[in-house]
Amino acid sequence: MATPVSTAKQVIYCGICSLPPEYCEFGPTLDKCKKWLQEKHPEMFNKLYSEPEMSEQLAKTSLEDQKQGNDVEDKKKAKEAAKIERELQKKMASKVIITRIARNKRKCVTNVYGLENFDIDLKKAAKSFATKFACGSSVVKNNQGNDEIVVQGDVSEDLFEFILETWPDVPEDNIELTEEKKPKKG
Repeated sequence: MATPVSTAKQVIYCGICSLPPEYCEFGPTLDKCKKWLQEKHPEMFNKLYSEPEMSEQLAKTSLEDQKQGNDVEDKKKAKEAAKIERELQKKMASKVIITRIARNKRKCVTNVYGLENFDIDLKKAAKSFATKFACGSSVVKNNQGNDEIVVQGDVSEDLFEFILETWPDVPEDNIELTEEKKPKKG
C-alpha cells in the first residue's frame, strides 16, 4: 500500500509589504513592491505584470476600485455635510433664555439657559460673568436636570449685551429676556 505523498507549495512573500505578490496592489507601497519583485523574482514579476490580459484585468479592477472608492468618499462627504446642516439648524432653532427671578423684596438672581447649544463652555461663561459683573456666578442643574448658569443680581439687560459681544455666533434673535416673580404670600 502506497502512502500519499504531499508536496509542499512554496509561497513567496514580498520583502516590502510582506504580502504575497499577487496582493501587493492592495497595499500602500505598490511601486516599491514592483521594484523589489522585479529584482528578486523576475519570473514572478513577468507572470504578474507582463501578460496583456492580466494588465487589462488589473486596470479594470483598479478603475472599479477607484469608482467604488469615490462613491464611498462621496457618501462620507454627503453625510458630513448633512450632519453640519443639522447642527446649524439645531443652533438656529435653539434659544438662550435669560430669566430675572425675584428672591426677596429687593434681591434677585438671573438665570441663563441654553448657551451649551452654541458650544459654549458653561463654566468658562460663568467665570466671565462673575468677573464682568463683580458678583457670584455658578453652573447648577435646574429642575429638568439640565445645566444653567445662575448669576447673583439683576444683570439681565447687561448680560444680554455681554453675550452678544463675547459670543458673536449666538444670534440676537435667539436670546429671550423673561422675568419671573415669586407669588405673594397672603
